[in-house]
Amino acid sequence: MSETIEIRWHGRGGQGTVTAAKVLADACLSGGKNVQAFPEYGPERAGAPLRAYNRISTKPLRIHCPVTHPKIVVVMDATLIESIDITEGTPDDAIFVVNTHKTPEEIRKKLKLKDTQKLFTIDASTIALETIGRPLPNSCVLGALTRASGITDLQTLLDDVKGSFGSKFSEKIITANLEATRRGYEEVKEG
Repeated sequence: MSETIEIRWHGRGGQGTVTAAKVLADACLSGGKNVQAFPEYGPERAGAPLRAYNRISTKPLRIHCPVTHPKIVVVMDATLIESIDITEGTPDDAIFVVNTHKTPEEIRKKLKLKDTQKLFTIDASTIALETIGRPLPNSCVLGALTRASGITDLQTLLDDVKGSFGSKFSEKIITANLEATRRGYEEVKEG
């Protein structure tokens, strides 16, 4: 891992985007890294576009501002691609993780990515319906992001998903989220 990695999350209210950023930060913290996780809200309502951010570093973090040049961009809702430039500020070696049922080739073309930029897709909403019973893509996308980036390992992530959800939800919901996370890690496609 380079000294500091910045991540920008694009989602909609109610999809678990902010929770996902916090769980990732917890998993990286458990792995001995310095972390930040913070949201940026507009109108606070279900379905409204929002952004969340992470900074992950091997050194202490002393900067406290939005992420403007993310190494990694995560898109929880592919419909946002139509209205937001999710590639804004990304370097030539950026990594994109997109929740979509479309092929990586279709998304790469739509985003006009450079050959040096990596793209990973996962149909996280469908996996969430199959495992959790609701289209909440956050756990599945966390698994895909872990596989795509190598920021943390799967077991550390699973432990933190369980820990984050453990005091709030039933064992059935925790187990379903763990399965969604595993499937995201296993089923993500690079293209």
